[in-house]
Amino acid sequence: MRYLLMIYTAAQTWGRPAFLRTPEALALREEGRAELAAQVEALIQEIVESGELIGGEALADPVTSKTIRVRGGAPVTTDGPFVAAGEHLAGYAVVDCESTERAMEIAARFPDARFAAVEVRPVMSSSGEEM
Repeated sequence: MRYLLMIYTAAQTWGRPAFLRTPEALALREEGRAELAAQVEALIQEIVESGELIGGEALADPVTSKTIRVRGGAPVTTDGPFVAAGEHLAGYAVVDCESTERAMEIAARFPDARFAAVEVRPVMSSSGEEM
C-alpha cells in the first residue's frame, strides 16, 4: 500500500531541513542537531534499502507559491498558499508499506514529527482504490 507522508513546518522555520530551524532544535547543542540530521539520513537509507521509499522532495518556500481557483468560469490567482493554520507543507515522501502502522512508524521517525507534523495519507488510484 502506498502512503503520502506530508511534512509540515511553520513558515518562520522555513529552510532545508526545516526541523533544524525550529526553536526546539536551535536550543539543542550542535551535537544534538547533528544527531537529528543523522537520524534522517539513517531513516532514508533504511527505507531506500527496504524498497519502501518511492520518492519525495523538499518544497520551495511557500511565499513562492500561487493558489488558483476558478470562480465564475475564470481563474483567480493569489500569491502564497491557502492555509488557515500556521504550518505549511514543506516536503513529502511516498512510501510503499505493508501496513498503515508501518507508514506511521516511518512518519514518526522524521524529526519534523517532533517539532511540527507529518501527515500520513493512503494514496488512491484514479479508480478510487487504495494503491
